[in-house]
Amino acid sequence: MIVVGVSALYHDAACAVLVDGELVAAAQEERFTRRRYEPAMPAQAMRACLRQVGLTIADVDRIAYYENPAARLSRQLWQGLPDLPSAAPHWFGRLDADRPYREIRELLGYDGPVMSVTHHEAHAASAFYCSGFAESALLTADAVGEWTTTSYGRGGPEGIELFEEVSFPHSLGLLYSAVTSYLGFDVNSDEYKVMGLAPYGRPALVGRVETLVENLAGGQFRLDQSCFDFTTPDRMYRDALAQRIGAPPRARDEPVTQFHRDLARSVQHVLEEILLDKVRYLSRQTGSDNLSYAGGVALNCVANARIRRDGPFTAHFIQPAAGDAGGAIGAAAIVHHRETGTYTRRRLSDARLGPAYDTGELQRALDLAGVPYRSYRGREGDLVADVAAMIAAGKVVGWYQGRMEFGPRALGARSILADPRGPDTRDHINALVKQREAFRPFAPAVAAERARDFFDLDVASPFMLDVAQVRDPGALPAVTHVDGSARLQTVDAAVDRRFHALLTAFGTLTGYPILLNTSFNLRGEPIVCTPADALAGLVRCRLDALAVEDIVLRRADLPPGWHDVVDDVAPVRPGGIPTDVYSFV
Repeated sequence: MIVVGVSALYHDAACAVLVDGELVAAAQEERFTRRRYEPAMPAQAMRACLRQVGLTIADVDRIAYYENPAARLSRQLWQGLPDLPSAAPHWFGRLDADRPYREIRELLGYDGPVMSVTHHEAHAASAFYCSGFAESALLTADAVGEWTTTSYGRGGPEGIELFEEVSFPHSLGLLYSAVTSYLGFDVNSDEYKVMGLAPYGRPALVGRVETLVENLAGGQFRLDQSCFDFTTPDRMYRDALAQRIGAPPRARDEPVTQFHRDLARSVQHVLEEILLDKVRYLSRQTGSDNLSYAGGVALNCVANARIRRDGPFTAHFIQPAAGDAGGAIGAAAIVHHRETGTYTRRRLSDARLGPAYDTGELQRALDLAGVPYRSYRGREGDLVADVAAMIAAGKVVGWYQGRMEFGPRALGARSILADPRGPDTRDHINALVKQREAFRPFAPAVAAERARDFFDLDVASPFMLDVAQVRDPGALPAVTHVDGSARLQTVDAAVDRRFHALLTAFGTLTGYPILLNTSFNLRGEPIVCTPADALAGLVRCRLDALAVEDIVLRRADLPPGWHDVVDDVAPVRPGGIPTDVYSFV
């Protein structure tokens, strides 16, 4: 049975393909439209995923949608009409509840059975069915899905069961997003900036933040609604929040002060403490040693580390695409299990689930434009050795190999790589390449078998969803945060042979099988998808070199006019690269 899961029409639309219960492909629509967090029905992503695995839409037996459209619309209407009773007439939920089904048929060209699950079922399933656990406790936490913001459950051979939930407007995700907005950052985008800012602060405002959320018995908690207004998604708070916190909100262009750092640290602390209390409750309720965790809050890797270190579970699995995109996986997995009575018990170890591309068209375009490059076809060892030498010499390299990653992290398929030992590397990449805030840390990728030599971590971290203390922070300044921690990725040779070989080659040269690994994109844009996107990134991100499959280009060899094409505002398509090179797209 072939089931395609779809998440769409809010943000970060995506699709996932399961063949007889095995996850074979998944991709986000933003990578193809080049619009970050693209919400539209994922027509391009679905075509790319089906093409990658040799299927067409005619082969699909079921499409699974990641939420209940009617229930979600009823909540949206309630938000727009805040005086409406929560038990609104059922007909409110039917005003446009058919839109997802209509667009699946019209835009995806599918005329077979379409089945929906609830949003938090999709989150929970995306974690459990990828965990490899025979049974597991289930935790989901996000801003909101339909009416649910947090859920607790069990997973096992019979499927998943959610036995308790917290309902909108009481939400840890919305609490964190409201503070994100208060600090002058973008909601549903910049929450990770608050997490990165937190170690620069002190927990001096914990007492004030704790008044915003009451931690109740069991799985429950409650936000003080006098301080929040979720009918205004760009702001999310009332003036009372500023009075409670003790300072006016930060404007986007204002400097970040110690007060702002302290607020970030304090809300991070409160989030961690409530999550720890809730996972302890979940452990008591389920008796399981295993935790499967998803939802947007699960992308907070600092809180994840606290759950791992201080929580009651001995084994953990966090969905690498923990946000809405991952709901496509969960929806497909639930529908497959319900329709067939079976599921594939296998732990997801590789998030490279998107399409791969041949470089033939890129090479022909470079030849036509007279751009020199070096081909390493059939000489992978030489490619790895030369790229490792470039990075050891201080160069910043775009690394594009194989299938594209699914989820928000670049994990060695669409990455920018640099020397983690350079004292100025982080500032250089922040200022010139990534064009982002100086306080945001970069992550290390490390050969898995050597991880314990450099980091205080005794478990695998293949998806960059955990943090650990750096054993010798002075040796790795470019990837060590201000508190001595790093959000690391462990790379197993059995999972990603070429990236592991590069880490090993760099380790042979330097003694450190570790590279600074950040996503291959410019600020405000999605991670690159195609070789053409990678070429645009070489120019616009001011990289020193680009390794794309078996060829390497150096920025110094590009035509002189290309060096002036550095535009951090315009999208990659249709502009940014001379027409004669981009014409093959």
